[in-house]
Amino acid sequence: MKESISGRKPNYGFLSQVAYGMGEFFNGGCFVIINSFFLVFLTKAMGMPTALAGTIPLVGKIWDAITDPIMGNITDRTRSRFGPKRFYILIGSIASAITFVTMWLSISSRSMGVLYAFYLIMYCLFNTGFTVLMVPYNGLLPDMMDDYTVRSKFSNMRMVWSTLGAMVCGLVPSFLIRDTLNPAAYLRCALIFGVLFLITSMTVFFGTWEKQKEPVKTSLKDSIPQAISVFKSRSFLLFIGLYLFGQCGMDFVSGMAVYYVDDVLNAYANGVFTYLMAALMISQLAGMAVFGPFMSRTSKKMTILVGAPIRLVGILGLLGFAHEGAPLVPILGFTALVGFGNAGSLTGIFAIMADMADVDELITSVRRPGIVSSMATFIRKVSSGLSASAIGFLLAAVGYDEVLAKSGMRQAAFTQRGIALIFVLAPAILTILLILVDVIFPMTGKEFSLVQKEIARRKGEDKTLATQEEKEILKKVTGFEYVDLWSEGNTSLGRRA
Repeated sequence: MKESISGRKPNYGFLSQVAYGMGEFFNGGCFVIINSFFLVFLTKAMGMPTALAGTIPLVGKIWDAITDPIMGNITDRTRSRFGPKRFYILIGSIASAITFVTMWLSISSRSMGVLYAFYLIMYCLFNTGFTVLMVPYNGLLPDMMDDYTVRSKFSNMRMVWSTLGAMVCGLVPSFLIRDTLNPAAYLRCALIFGVLFLITSMTVFFGTWEKQKEPVKTSLKDSIPQAISVFKSRSFLLFIGLYLFGQCGMDFVSGMAVYYVDDVLNAYANGVFTYLMAALMISQLAGMAVFGPFMSRTSKKMTILVGAPIRLVGILGLLGFAHEGAPLVPILGFTALVGFGNAGSLTGIFAIMADMADVDELITSVRRPGIVSSMATFIRKVSSGLSASAIGFLLAAVGYDEVLAKSGMRQAAFTQRGIALIFVLAPAILTILLILVDVIFPMTGKEFSLVQKEIARRKGEDKTLATQEEKEILKKVTGFEYVDLWSEGNTSLGRRA
């Protein structure tokens, strides 16, 4: 049956790339705000202990482990004249914008239990709205186009918007939140960005298209088994490593930045945090202009392999300037290296994400980008939650005193040194792990083309026979013997071949 198109007619030009990429403004921007300020809001403005505050994102990830696979299954099962993914992008745009704002409401209570319960519920509500938006968005590109190179262009534009989101969300809040002890400042910031997130997400709905296909016939009770079966793919498992180490590394940078500037450099009031975020984001945007064409000429894997070491050099360079009175110029210079290298890492990682649905289809014979994207969305949330939780526990381990923080006083010298080490060493270790996983990642453009060719063979659209060399490549990419590919039984929790 010929596939119909929902939404605008396919157009691979610049404006279509812009419309698609705008969805990443929310994804790239909201986590910069959350990672940079939510823990600060809870500890400095609301007086919550750092270890307790750090568990909120961690507990929220348990909720995501349920909602993300269910949303992926719902997306793949839905039929809509708008296209199932675009329909949920419309709903999710509204829900996630509203719940983003409610996370920053302040309540008056002397009970730490009440405070904890309130912000945990608000965080979980936001994560649910974000799931409704981002699971279908992450699965949209494979159902817009099949071409490896064209997908790379759209993915690169997505990363441009991610960087713009991170830049705006990294810089503007530093002007709006001048006093980290004032709860109203956080809410004003959230209201402004809630509106921006709504506008950019809605643009995706109006500016994209989607190939209509037959809904996947699974029940909701199969959501979690279906989601877990995605991890049978060797490429997807390694992609998760790329995604987790790549994102966690930068989450530590953004999550510790306020503490680094405020408690170590003692320079938040002097606007140094704004300069730091400007150097990070402007260099990242410049990196997108470099790594986008670089990726088109080489591969997504090579883009990470070049960008990640640059990021590592920048991170380690900051260790020598982690004290009060450190000169600003070298701090900004090394920060710019971090941003430029991160551009390469993100460009490659998000471009690879769009290809995972094709590998999954070759393994299972079922086109289920919703399920695949739900797991990618879940891992993104895990990376953010683990980072925030780890920051909370590590700050507690180095003696961070929330009473001193709420009163605006300096932390002890031992705590300041601990903050500096967390700020540098945690993202450095994660970046090294990112490089190691990228080295063994099995797919470039050549392997992806073979995956698509084999799918065409299985559908009877290509009459050629696979060579022994091709079978070995496909085994390396999927983790399955050639004879065990293209089996709907691979969507179950049974043992991988």
